[in-house]
Amino acid sequence: MKPDKRKIKTALISVYDKTGVVDFARRLELFGVGVYSTGGTAKILIEAGVNVTTISELTGFPEILGGRVKTLHPKIHAGLLAKLDDEIHAKQMDKHSIESIDLLVVNLYPFEETLEKGASDEEIIENIDIGGPSMLRAAAKNYKWTAPISNPSQYETVLDFLRKDGTIPLDYRKKLAEEAFNLTSYYDSLIAEYWRKKNSSKIPKFFGLPLKKENDLRYGENPHQEAAAFGKVSKIFQKLHGKELSFNNLVDIDAAANLILEFDEPAVAIIKHTNPCGVGLDDDLSKAFQKAFETDNVSPFGGIIAVNGKIDAAFANTVHSLFTEVIIAPDYEDEALEILKQKKNRRLLKIDFDALKNSSDYILRSITGGFLYQKADNLLFDENSLKVATKREPTEEEKKALFFAWKVVKHVKSNAIVFAKADRTLAIGAGQMSRVDSARIAVEKARLMGLDLEGSVLASDAFFPFPDAVEQAADAGATAIIQPGGSIRDGEVVKAADERDIAMIFTGFRHFKH
Repeated sequence: MKPDKRKIKTALISVYDKTGVVDFARRLELFGVGVYSTGGTAKILIEAGVNVTTISELTGFPEILGGRVKTLHPKIHAGLLAKLDDEIHAKQMDKHSIESIDLLVVNLYPFEETLEKGASDEEIIENIDIGGPSMLRAAAKNYKWTAPISNPSQYETVLDFLRKDGTIPLDYRKKLAEEAFNLTSYYDSLIAEYWRKKNSSKIPKFFGLPLKKENDLRYGENPHQEAAAFGKVSKIFQKLHGKELSFNNLVDIDAAANLILEFDEPAVAIIKHTNPCGVGLDDDLSKAFQKAFETDNVSPFGGIIAVNGKIDAAFANTVHSLFTEVIIAPDYEDEALEILKQKKNRRLLKIDFDALKNSSDYILRSITGGFLYQKADNLLFDENSLKVATKREPTEEEKKALFFAWKVVKHVKSNAIVFAKADRTLAIGAGQMSRVDSARIAVEKARLMGLDLEGSVLASDAFFPFPDAVEQAADAGATAIIQPGGSIRDGEVVKAADERDIAMIFTGFRHFKH
């Protein structure tokens, strides 16, 4: 007999999430399906009047070790794994009085929820499910003969099939198997990630990514690309208003949030295509915005505004007329929300900075044939590595400007150049093949914006391979430079700076961003 033509006769139900399970079991019973069950699930079903055979009755062995061992038994796993069209399997089942289990209904201990609530290690360990994943994997492997149900959302579809002719089609069994393996894979990756963090491990030999799909996106970078969001994005960025977020929105939001996270003082950043158009600092966020906007008053249209303070009505009125895709802030005054919501498509997000700080400590990037894994770039600089390389020390005002510019350049695509004052960016050159070209573009944009670079400072995300960029900076009006150092021509670069009375700090490491 073909698997999908065999009527479902037996079901094993063992669930932590008991949503809908009583009604499901009752209806199975109406269809003539015999029900086996374990522990708490069996108790609930029996109290509801369902005719249940307990696992202990089935196996002839009690549940032991406080419930740690109950389904790990040959009669259970043979019932899940038997190929009923295999003559040897059939004889062995008959010899040992083992009955096939045609339907498995299992969901798992709440490991993820236990972890998120900050439970003790002992409680977390006790919520690592062993029997559940073992049974799901067994049934999913043997999907032709044992259909695995791993989520209450699958109950109705299964009942519809059983109501029709008492069988479950092979195509749907395959889908159930896929969902079961997806669940156990996700579950195991959560546990592995818990241990990785607990042991402060570096790059693991094997890597499973514990991600759950939050929602499908309209499309990816372009309309012909399918896309979805995975993880806990909505826990960090709560949408208060506006259209659904797109793939490109989310990429830009991530860039904006990580940039604004660098600042303790009130700050505003404007982002377009993951690069900052401008950044401004001021106790008055409206003034901070104006400083950021003056860096580039053309590119911000259709961009993202990120703020690290509460948005008030004054700020809302300042930015309201500007066409922006997204505004993100830790909080909004009610009046500010009323103003900003007047544009129905503008997305307004509330950011949880604590959750952002405690998010993944690694970065994963897909490439053809695999993935690249690296630790997140969470270090700005090491004070012990800072070195004044030139004869002239930077002034205190120059130092403030240099460290501000260094925070920004860290978040600009390489090759990256940032001209700045202590409280604002003045010009940004991003993503060019040559560092000199990035500097040239920054200077040209400053001129277009009518900004004077005289007395500014310059930050470079990586070392200067030649003195030409120093000469360019001096000609533009920069008086101090911060860069990693480490070029074989550092001597020539420093000499060029000394000749132009430019102070230069070496940070000792770079901030490439590809």
